[in-house]
Amino acid sequence: MVQSRTNRFKSDISIKGTKAKKPEPVTKMCEAPDCVGPGNCRVSKSPKNLSEYVWLCPKHARLHNESWDYFKGMDDNDVRQFREDALTGHRPTWPLGKRAAKARMGQSPLGSVGDSHAMFAEDDDGGTPRRPERHLTRLQAIAMDTMQLPHNSTLIEIKARYKELVKRFHPDANGGDRGAEERLKQVIKAYGVLRASGLLT
Repeated sequence: MVQSRTNRFKSDISIKGTKAKKPEPVTKMCEAPDCVGPGNCRVSKSPKNLSEYVWLCPKHARLHNESWDYFKGMDDNDVRQFREDALTGHRPTWPLGKRAAKARMGQSPLGSVGDSHAMFAEDDDGGTPRRPERHLTRLQAIAMDTMQLPHNSTLIEIKARYKELVKRFHPDANGGDRGAEERLKQVIKAYGVLRASGLLT
C-alpha cells in the first residue's frame, strides 16, 4: 500500500521562486554637442559650480577632465591662500589658548569639558594661564612652608629651592654652625616628605 505524502498543513503548498526583475538602467545620451554616444560618465559642470553635473560619454569626459582648470581666473594671492587653507582641509582655525576665538563662535572655550581645577584659566589680562591651585595634605603644606615655597610651586621650582637651601645651610658653608645644621635637617626632611608623598614624581 502506497501512502501519499502530505505536509503538516494538510494541503499541498507550491512556492515558486520568483525573482523581481531589476529595472532596466536608463541610458542617458552624451550631452556634448553632436554626440550620440551613451552618457554614462557624470562630471561637474565647472570648477565654480561643483554641485551641478553633466553626463558625457567616456571620450568627451576625458576631454573635459583634461581641460579642467580649477585655478583659472585666480591671481597668485588667491592660489597661495587656497594652498594655505588646504593644509587644514579648508576648515577655520584659531591660535591655541585664545578663548576669544571660540567665544566669537558662540562656543564655550572648552566645549563640554569641565575645568574644575582651572587648568586652562587665564589671567585677567589674557596672558599666560594661571597655575592650578594644588590641594595639599597637612604634611605636604608644612614641608612647603619649611622650604619657604608657595603651595602651587612646580616640580622644577621645588628641586631648585632644595638645592639652594642645601648649599646655603650645609655645615661646610657655615663654618660648622649648629643652627644652620639643624635648619639643613629640616629642609632634607621636608624634601623627603614631598618625595615620599608622590609630589615630586
